[in-house]
Amino acid sequence: MAFESVADKHAIESEMTWEARELPRTIHGVLSEVERKFPGRPAMSFQIESGPKDKAETLTWRELKTKVTQAANMFRDMGVGEEDTVAYVLPICNEATVTFLGGMIAGIVNPINPLLEPEQIGAILRETGAKVVVTLRAFPKTDVAQKVCEAVRHAPQVHTVLEVDLNRYLTPPKSWIVPLIRPKAAHGHHADVKRFDAELAKYPGDRLQFGDSAGDRVAAYFHTGGTTGMPKVAQHRYSGMIYNGWVGHRLLFTEEDAIICPLPLFHVFACHVIVMAALASGAHVVFPTPAGYRGEGVFDNFWKLVERWRITFVITVPTAVSALMQRKVDADISSVQMAFSGSAPMPLELFNRFEKASDVTIVEGYGLTEATCLVSCNPPEGTKKVGSVGIPFPYTEVKIVRAGEGGLVECATDEVGEICVANPGVYVGNTYTDAEKNRDLYYEGRFLRTGDLGRLDEDGYLWITGRAKDVIIRGGHNIDPAEIEEALLAHHDVAFAGAIGQPDAHAGELPCAYVELVEGGSVTAEELMEHARVHIHERAAYPKHIEILDELPKTAVGKVFKPDLRKRAIARVYGQALEEAGLGARVAEVVDDPKRGLVARIEGAADRGEIAQALSAYTRPWEMASQD
Repeated sequence: MAFESVADKHAIESEMTWEARELPRTIHGVLSEVERKFPGRPAMSFQIESGPKDKAETLTWRELKTKVTQAANMFRDMGVGEEDTVAYVLPICNEATVTFLGGMIAGIVNPINPLLEPEQIGAILRETGAKVVVTLRAFPKTDVAQKVCEAVRHAPQVHTVLEVDLNRYLTPPKSWIVPLIRPKAAHGHHADVKRFDAELAKYPGDRLQFGDSAGDRVAAYFHTGGTTGMPKVAQHRYSGMIYNGWVGHRLLFTEEDAIICPLPLFHVFACHVIVMAALASGAHVVFPTPAGYRGEGVFDNFWKLVERWRITFVITVPTAVSALMQRKVDADISSVQMAFSGSAPMPLELFNRFEKASDVTIVEGYGLTEATCLVSCNPPEGTKKVGSVGIPFPYTEVKIVRAGEGGLVECATDEVGEICVANPGVYVGNTYTDAEKNRDLYYEGRFLRTGDLGRLDEDGYLWITGRAKDVIIRGGHNIDPAEIEEALLAHHDVAFAGAIGQPDAHAGELPCAYVELVEGGSVTAEELMEHARVHIHERAAYPKHIEILDELPKTAVGKVFKPDLRKRAIARVYGQALEEAGLGARVAEVVDDPKRGLVARIEGAADRGEIAQALSAYTRPWEMASQD
C-alpha cells in the first residue's frame, strides 16, 4: 500500500494494531531474520577515505550477524547483563555498528558523541553506569583516545576499555606510516585496556552463549545534551527501535536499496532510522569516512560515491544539501530514487535548486531522541509541502496543545502550540533515566511533550515553527545556552547575558551571545570572547559572536526575552550575507509569523532570484517586505 496521505496512514493502521503485527521482539531476532533471508547480500560498507576508488570494507548480512554475535558474547563475558551498559565513543566505522547492535543484545548500549570534551564524556559514563567502553586506539589527527582516557579516569565503574585501530582500513603507504607517527598510547586510568579485534576473535559467532531477552526492554541510552552538568539521557526500548525499522521497510526500503548515510553513529537518525530500517528490510547502508559529511573530500566526491555504490536513497540535512549545491553533479546518479532530509526545515529555494540540479526528490521528516526518533515525513508518493515535516507515520499520533484556563488544551487547525507525540517509540513515564526529568512531560498521560512549537494544517501536515526549548542545535549537536550565559555572567562587568543560536550556512546554528553590562562596566566584546573561551568547557559552545547592548530585552518579570535576540541575530546574519553578495537589499525587519515562526523581511531593488541565491543556505524563511 502506498503512503500518500493521512488516509493511507489510517488504512495501514486499520490492517491491525501495532501490537498484533508479527515482528521479531528483540534486536537479535531482527538480525537473525534478515540474515536468514539475505545471508550473502551486502549489509554495511565503510570506507575510511572519500575517494570513489578508495578501499572499502563491506560486510554481508551473515558476516555482520557473526560479528555482532561475537560482540554480544564478548560483552556478556565481560559482565554486561541486561541492565548493564556498554558505551562507545567512536567515529563512523564498522566496529561502531557492531558495538551498537552487540551492545543492545548483551545489555544496554550507550553511543557517545566523540566531539564532546572529557568532562562531558565522563559525566555520561557515570550517569549510565557504563562498565565497558569501546573507543579508538590513539590515531593521527584525532584526540578521541586521549579524551576518553581522561573521561574514564573519572568514571570508576568502567572496568574495561576496548580499542579499535582504524589503521586496518588504510592501504600502503599510509598504513605503514601510521605506526611511525601514532600518538602515545592513552592509558592513564584504572581500567583494563584490550584490543577490540583480538578480544572479538575469542568468541563464537554462530550462536549466543546466553539466552536472548524474553521480550521488550530498555536496550539503548542516547544523551540529548552533555554540555553542562548532568546530561539528559533518554531510554530506548527494543519496541521503539523495531518500530523505526518497520516504518522504514514498510514505506521506503527493500533489500534492493543502497543507502548512503554520512551521519554519525552516535545519533538516532543514523542508528534508529537507518540502521534499524536496514535490519528490517535488508537494504545496504554505505558510511563514507569516519566523520561522515565532515570528512575530507566527502562533498567533493559525493556524487561519485553515489555512482560507485549505485545508491538509491540519500540521507542528508539542509546544511549538507547547501554544501552539495556548491559542487556540480559530476557522476551518473540515475540510480537515486529519493533523498531524505531531517534536522531542520528545508528552505524552498534550496529544495528547488537541489531537485533541479540532481533530478532527485527530497522527502523532509521530523524525529527526536526522546521519541526514539521517527514522528513524521512528507509522503514519498504523495504531496510534499516544502517547509513542512509531512504527516505522522502509521501508529503515530500528534497533537498540538497550548495553555488554557484549566490546563493544556488542544489547538485548532493551523493554531501554533507545543507538539505532543504518542507512538511505540515514546516510553511513557520513563523517557529519561532521571525520574525528575519525566515530571510534567506528558499530555493526557501518553503524549510526549516535545518542547517544539508547531501546527497541523487542514490536510494533517505538521509544520514546525520554533522551539519552546532554548537548546542551540549546532550541526545536530545540542548545546545548552546556560553554560554560555553562566560563563559570561562570571565576568564582573556583565549584568545580564542571553545566548541563542544564530543562523549558519554550514552548521544550521552557531552559538552567539548578547550581554548587558553593569553600570560603569568597560569590558569589550573582544575581551568577553577571550573570557568565554577560558570559562566554557566545550569548544562547540564557544560563541561565534558576542554583542554588548545598552539593555537586553526582558519580560515583565525581568527574564531575558530571547525571541527579540533571535530576531536581531537573523537580521545581522542575513544582512551580512546580502552585503557580501553585493546586493542592494537589506533586512527591513524580522517578524514572528504565526505559521512560519521568525521570518526576515527583505527590502531593496535587488533581483529576487539573487536574494534567494544569497540566502539559500539558511533555514529560517524570508520574504520581500512588500508582501502582505
